[in-house]
Amino acid sequence: MSLKSISTVITEKTLAKSVIEAAAAVAAKHDAHLDALCLGVDRSQMEYYYAGANAMVLQEAISRAGQEAEEIEAETKRLLGRTDIRWGTDTGVTQMVDLGRQVAQHARYSDLVVLPKPYGQDRGVELEPVVEAAMFEGRVPVLIVPDAADLSRMPKSVLLCWNESSESLAAIKASLPLLGEADTVHICIIDPPVHGPGRSDPGGMLASWLARHDIRAEIDVIARTLPKVSDVIQRQADDKGAEMIVMGAYGHSRFREAILGGATRNMLEDAKIPVFMAH
Repeated sequence: MSLKSISTVITEKTLAKSVIEAAAAVAAKHDAHLDALCLGVDRSQMEYYYAGANAMVLQEAISRAGQEAEEIEAETKRLLGRTDIRWGTDTGVTQMVDLGRQVAQHARYSDLVVLPKPYGQDRGVELEPVVEAAMFEGRVPVLIVPDAADLSRMPKSVLLCWNESSESLAAIKASLPLLGEADTVHICIIDPPVHGPGRSDPGGMLASWLARHDIRAEIDVIARTLPKVSDVIQRQADDKGAEMIVMGAYGHSRFREAILGGATRNMLEDAKIPVFMAH
């Protein structure tokens, strides 16, 4: 698989610069086309307004979202105009209830979707469902880019999170075009099952498969010594000098992750380097 069609969804003008620069860098490296959806989101909750005011409030909210979409597109075009890649933009206005459909329709014909970190200060409520819609409805891998991340140079050290799940395998397979650019790849295995099929050689079959793609990987089997799996992954990434993490997303249900937390949500909350995810 090669990356020839990359897309992004921008819902906040203040996030456009970091996301566009990251997406454009990946597109330039792989001679890919970049499509940016500039989306104005009506974040109002209509059920909280009194009867009779809904039509007026709705029209005002939609108008404001339309203006935001135009401002986002203008900033996106300004940023993309500085690059040498092939690109295109589109605008749209949506309410939260229809957000997933619009994002999925935009993302589904892409090889990769580049998105901002969905959690943190001054982050809109729509960023989390944008990530989920791209992966679940669009069926596309997602590269989450923290604000401070610099992808002007492709990651040369990558940490692969491997737990033998279908989600982690999907992420690793989808990341092959980026893994081929790396100098070092580490397969991180946390507390492998003692009775699993790979108990005698954890990660061995994965490493052999990667080697056939000319990707030499080292296997690191480590113990879970911290309460959260995401903390163990982050510490291992720091120790290995990783510039990108590859992991499966939402091994549990999205509802459980939202209410109780999980490795996916925790990783997205604390990510300091780009995280490549697939489901």
